[in-house]
Amino acid sequence: MRRRLLALGLAGCCAVSGCGGAEEPSIVGKQTLVAGVRPDLPGIGFQRPDGSFEGLDVDVSRYLAARIGKKVRFAPALAADRERLLRDGKVDMVLTFWLEPEWKQRLAFAGPYLLSYQDILVRDGEREVRGVRDLEGRRICAVTGSGAAEAVTRERQVAALPVAARSYAECMTMLADRRIDAITTNDTILAGLKTRQGTGFRLLNSRFGERRTGIAIRKGDPDGCEALNKAITQMYQDGTMAKFMSKWFGSSGLKLSDVDVPQFEGCL
Repeated sequence: MRRRLLALGLAGCCAVSGCGGAEEPSIVGKQTLVAGVRPDLPGIGFQRPDGSFEGLDVDVSRYLAARIGKKVRFAPALAADRERLLRDGKVDMVLTFWLEPEWKQRLAFAGPYLLSYQDILVRDGEREVRGVRDLEGRRICAVTGSGAAEAVTRERQVAALPVAARSYAECMTMLADRRIDAITTNDTILAGLKTRQGTGFRLLNSRFGERRTGIAIRKGDPDGCEALNKAITQMYQDGTMAKFMSKWFGSSGLKLSDVDVPQFEGCL
């Protein structure tokens, strides 16, 4: 009798709450997808004063959702919050996520949807910094949760001097008033910052450390991953991605070229 009562109790638990072990439903079964995009990166993901969003990730999300027959709405996903938002079910996917082994242990990824490089933004009059090695002994911006400064000091073993910041907007202010010497992160992020700021800054196009940028989703959704990958392929093949890149970064000085469909990683 005791075993029977225990079994009934467990069945009730699963019916009500999933017992904490049930898999989340696939994104392919949802009518509307919530896309987590950065609210603080001009050209990538930026939240306007009226609460609406614009940028490459917004256009990409709309395209991919339409391709798989879904509607989409947006939620702000700062670097420090994005994993929690995904795990808590506040968003269904998060864009602008580097495909790194650390993240793959906890999340699944579609894509990459963008191949970019790490680059460097300096003041327009700066001529001594030409590449990553020239950052030795210089102050670089270190945005909490981004990992870009660590890619210089740890991966490249360049003894730069990280200066903490809460956002790239703060980095731009610090660069303008000479509290730092450079900002380094994805070239597309830097291109967006430069375009929004206008004059006074220069993108080096030094291109070091290829960055494969993917779309994070919850683990256990291979159908959702495959659907997104198919849509990403179509986005490149029909020329839409090239149009998006020109739209957001064409005036930034970023070198834009024809890009093949990225080589996808397996969906788990």
